[in-house]
Amino acid sequence: MSAPATPEKPAQGDQGDIAALAKGGRTNFFGFLLRLAARLPFLFIAGRLYGADALGRFASALVVIELIALICSMGEKRGLAQRLTDGEDEPVNLVLDGMLLALMLSTVAAVVLWFFPAPMFPSGNYTELDKLLVIAIPAYALTEILLAAQAYRFDIATTVRARAVIEPWTISIMAGVFFYTAWSDSGLALAYIASIFAGLVAAAWPFFRTYGLPKGWRPNPAKMARLSARAFPLAVADAVEWGTRRLDIFILGFFAAPVAVGIYYVAQQVASLPQKLKTSFEPILGPVITRNLKEKNYSAIAAQVRQVGFWIIAAQAGIALALGIPGEAVMGLVGPNFVGGTGALAFLLLAEVVAATAVVSEAALVYVARKRNLAISLGTIALQATLTVGAMLLVERLGYGEPFKAAGAAIALMLALGSASLIKAWLLARILGYPVGNWRWPLVWAVAPAVLVGYLATLMPEWAELIFGIPLILCTYGWVIWRRGFGPEDRVLFRHNIGGDKPES
Repeated sequence: MSAPATPEKPAQGDQGDIAALAKGGRTNFFGFLLRLAARLPFLFIAGRLYGADALGRFASALVVIELIALICSMGEKRGLAQRLTDGEDEPVNLVLDGMLLALMLSTVAAVVLWFFPAPMFPSGNYTELDKLLVIAIPAYALTEILLAAQAYRFDIATTVRARAVIEPWTISIMAGVFFYTAWSDSGLALAYIASIFAGLVAAAWPFFRTYGLPKGWRPNPAKMARLSARAFPLAVADAVEWGTRRLDIFILGFFAAPVAVGIYYVAQQVASLPQKLKTSFEPILGPVITRNLKEKNYSAIAAQVRQVGFWIIAAQAGIALALGIPGEAVMGLVGPNFVGGTGALAFLLLAEVVAATAVVSEAALVYVARKRNLAISLGTIALQATLTVGAMLLVERLGYGEPFKAAGAAIALMLALGSASLIKAWLLARILGYPVGNWRWPLVWAVAPAVLVGYLATLMPEWAELIFGIPLILCTYGWVIWRRGFGPEDRVLFRHNIGGDKPES
């Protein structure tokens, strides 16, 4: 399908969209800083108190729990925006339809996993309390839908509050508390359960204040069936996109010791911090794209994809440099046993940068070519699985240690995500009839001096490398990208007085 080029909409409407995206970006960048402040205490507590072995078992179980929960949410993280835009029923009723379907599916999945827990614990080492992780599946799925509903109303603050403040601080605090109780062997699992239910409450309260109580709503099996059929491609696409960030841990669980999985999990948690910058734009990008699709304003969609894509790549590159160059010091903060994951951390950070184009392109593809997007996503995860298994076998044959398995998994992820970015950007540009590329050469000009500053920072003691080196790298990169890479349309991201109702003069 190829959409004909249409005249651009008035600047006022497009500017309003960009302003809304910028506002969401500012809120989520603040959320990123909060998430960073909350994530590090958990990694420190988990690494220092529980150790890499326990962390590895926890990570393997989490892959299965969150993947199933995401599938059970039936693609509502992005599909809900289109259903609300179409307006087939009262908004609160449409959201509840999706929540009921997710609750039914996730309850069935939780019961099955309770009686057959082997997929969660491939090492076979777990306790009865660890199995309680299955009750997090319904709570996680419902939270995803509630946050998507709030995002449709441009309420990103609720997502930041739930995901960047309440959940991470709850798991950090409760992990410390449970370690000093009789349930310390299952402390990480119990802390995670507490954090997910805390996040559910934080999402539900503003949802009912925004949407109100149901109006004449009742369960409708026929509607559930139609919703399932319509949402299935989106659900699989969401699961595949999420799965590319967890498949490596799942495969490592079979090829490597739990200690290696734990080390890789820490590297992945650090590297996933910049990932939140791009995924957090999705809730705002979805409603904007669906409205422009309804108006057939394809040029505006392409412009928004280019704009948001550049914002994300620019931010992620700076964060990747700041966390990757002093990687040994960052990993050593969790514990000396985790320094071996520095190589994996570097490749995982690079993978997040190259993946940005795929994620932003997919934000539009799920509406204009969901089946082709799904096929590409399935191909991506198949490629990643093949490369990861190949890397594991190669490392074993060469006789290298466990850290090399972690690095091999990270390289496989980077190559798979890079391929997906190229293919999805090409497909979206062909459908819209407008270019969607977001690469700009000033990124290179900003990276070069930041690398030099980072190298000098590594000559400092580790404590100084963290305290002074990271801010110096970020400031150097930020100054250059601001002066050489950001134009007036980019700087709207930092301009708080734009509401979208007046075009810039």
